[in-house]
Amino acid sequence: MSSTPTVDTDVPRDGAAVLNRRTVPLGRRLRRAAAPWLLLAPGLLVLGVLLLWPMLRVLNLSFQDYELRNLLRGDTNYVGLDNYLQVLSDPFLWKTVLPNTVGFALVCVVLTMIVGTVVALFLNSLGTVWRSISTTAIMVAWAVPALTGTYIFVWLFDPQSGLVISTLDGLGLMEAGSYNWFTNRWTFYAIATINVVYHGFPFIAVTMLAGLMTVPHELYEAAAMDGATAWRRFWSVTVPTLRPIIAVCVILSTIWDFKVFVQIFLMPGGDGTTREVMNLGVWSYTQSFAQGEYGMGSTIAVLLTGLLLLISVVYIRTLMKEEEL
Repeated sequence: MSSTPTVDTDVPRDGAAVLNRRTVPLGRRLRRAAAPWLLLAPGLLVLGVLLLWPMLRVLNLSFQDYELRNLLRGDTNYVGLDNYLQVLSDPFLWKTVLPNTVGFALVCVVLTMIVGTVVALFLNSLGTVWRSISTTAIMVAWAVPALTGTYIFVWLFDPQSGLVISTLDGLGLMEAGSYNWFTNRWTFYAIATINVVYHGFPFIAVTMLAGLMTVPHELYEAAAMDGATAWRRFWSVTVPTLRPIIAVCVILSTIWDFKVFVQIFLMPGGDGTTREVMNLGVWSYTQSFAQGEYGMGSTIAVLLTGLLLLISVVYIRTLMKEEEL
């Protein structure tokens, strides 16, 4: 007895997708694939002109002994990796510039994240009206340009008539003009740290607040019913939920704080006159525009960019591994 073979009409999704791709004309598939790139083309073009080309130009200059005379003559003088070897073998890089850059950035990132998170938790506990008022108030600090904010902090810590020294003098703790905050490496960077954290925490606070407002209250209620303290709820509920937002904030803060320039350069002695407070950004600028050694300055800039890329890649890979566990 012969039986009619049955045909399974339940085609797997992957097989259906393959069949659909085969039946769609090639021209239509190409147009669909090209559509996103066409939409991104204007932005990519702007980025290429404003970002990629200058980066390639700086990389090209880093392989040259390019000084002011070369700029005036329009000629080039390629020296290969000599600039990199000279910079990397300079004790000034390892003893002063790199510790200033890395140490300052790490302290600023940690303090900015802590202050921003605390402020975000405080804002999240307020009512709608007071939350709006407080958010607007802290955003004023973020809206103030770095140049203006830096001059404000320079005035606050002026050794002769600044608000800080005047207050200490009035309390009898320190006489006005007896100490210059900007000549010491530690006090110089302490002022710069306060400046950077003050201007950086509003972005972190508002970003974290947006994430906090999306966390379901049921999670906190369940944790509270299990006897979890406020500190335990923060680490067991808030932090895991906001991990992607925290990662973005840390990466952005790291990039911003590693390449801080204005807050250092505009402070007394930060323009290169006090060499012990130099960071990579100021060193690159002074080598290029004060010394006229554009090749050497470009080399330092490339090293700073490479350091930022390395830190970002390592941090992102660490987060991805944690998510896979």
